[in-house]
Amino acid sequence: MQKAKEYDWKDSNMALFGSDVEKNVKKASAETEKAWENAGTKVGLQIWRINNFQVEHWPKDAHGKFFDGDSYIILHTYKNPGEDALLYDLHFWIGKYSTQDEYGTAAYKTVELDTLLDDKPIQHREVMENESEMFKSYFPALTYQKGGAASGFKHVETKVAEPKLFHFHGDKRGIQVKEVGRNLKNLDPNDVYILVGSECIYQWNGRGCNKDEKFKATQYCHEKKTGKMQSETLDDGDIETDHPFYEFFSEAEPIDGKSTKFTSTGKKLLRLSDASGALTFELIAENNISPSMFDTNDVFIYDKPDKCYVWIGQGSSPAERKQWPMFSNQYLAGTDNPCKPVTVVKEGHEKGDFFK
Repeated sequence: MQKAKEYDWKDSNMALFGSDVEKNVKKASAETEKAWENAGTKVGLQIWRINNFQVEHWPKDAHGKFFDGDSYIILHTYKNPGEDALLYDLHFWIGKYSTQDEYGTAAYKTVELDTLLDDKPIQHREVMENESEMFKSYFPALTYQKGGAASGFKHVETKVAEPKLFHFHGDKRGIQVKEVGRNLKNLDPNDVYILVGSECIYQWNGRGCNKDEKFKATQYCHEKKTGKMQSETLDDGDIETDHPFYEFFSEAEPIDGKSTKFTSTGKKLLRLSDASGALTFELIAENNISPSMFDTNDVFIYDKPDKCYVWIGQGSSPAERKQWPMFSNQYLAGTDNPCKPVTVVKEGHEKGDFFK
C-alpha cells in the first residue's frame, strides 16, 4: 500500500473554484445543504466532516477527535456578555493526509456556510498540529487518529483489535493526543503514552512528564477500558526489560516525525484584485505597512509573524472574496511556514493591534 504524502495538500495551488472540485461539490449538495439545518441557531459547538464531497455531522462524543486523513468544518456560536446577538467563529481544519478533494470541499463549504449566516462568521483555516490557540481552547484535548473517510484515496484502514499507541503531550493550557506507530523510538521520556490492546491497556509515564499529561492519560485509560480489560501504569526506568508491554512494539512500525515549529519576524502585504478584468495577486509592501495601503475595493493577504490574515474590503467583488482560501494557501505554500493559522478579518472589524 502506498503511503499518503504528508501535507500533500500544501504542494498544490488549491485551484478549487471553477474547477472539477467545485463542480463535484455543487453536484453533491444540489440546491440545498441539509447538513446546515440548525447551523448557528444556538450557542455551542458544531462539527462536520467531509466525506466524498458531502458534509456529514460529526457526533458530539467525538468532538476534539480528528482523523489525520480528513478535513472538517467547525462552527463556534457564542454571545457577548449582556447581548442577545449570536456571533460566530468558523474554522476549516486540514488533516496531515487530507486530500485536495477533501480540504478543497471543506474550504468551499466554509465559504458557503459563511454566506448562509449572512457573512457574520469570522473564518479561520487550521492545519493539524499547528492549530490556533482559539481553536485549541474549544476542547479539553486534541486527539489525532490515523485514517479517515474514503475520499480521494484509500486511507489506511485499521482493525479494531489492532493495538494502538497514543502520545500525550502538553500542559495545563491543553493536551494534544496523537496516535503514533508502535516503535520504541517514538517513546519520548518527557511525555506520557497509552498502549491499547484487545485485552490490556498500559499507561507509560516518561520520567520527565508533567502532572497534566498524567491526568489526561489516566482519564483516557478509564474511557478506553471495557469489560474485563486489564490496566497497568508503568514508570519509565522502573520496568523490567522482559515486561509484556514491550511485546507490542516493532522496528517495522513507523517512527513519528516531530512537528516543526516556525518563527518569522517580517510582515508582508499582498493584494488580490480583479479591477483589471482578471484576478491578479501581487506583493504590495514588506515590513513597513500602514492602514492606508488597504483598499476597500480589494482583498489583501496580510502575513504577520504570529498569524496570516485575509482582509476583506467592503467594496471587494464576490470573486475576490470567495478566492481567499486558494490564494492564501498558494502564498503560504511558498513560505517557511505553510501551516500557519489563517483568519479572515472584514473591513471595519479590525482589532486594535491589527495594523501594528
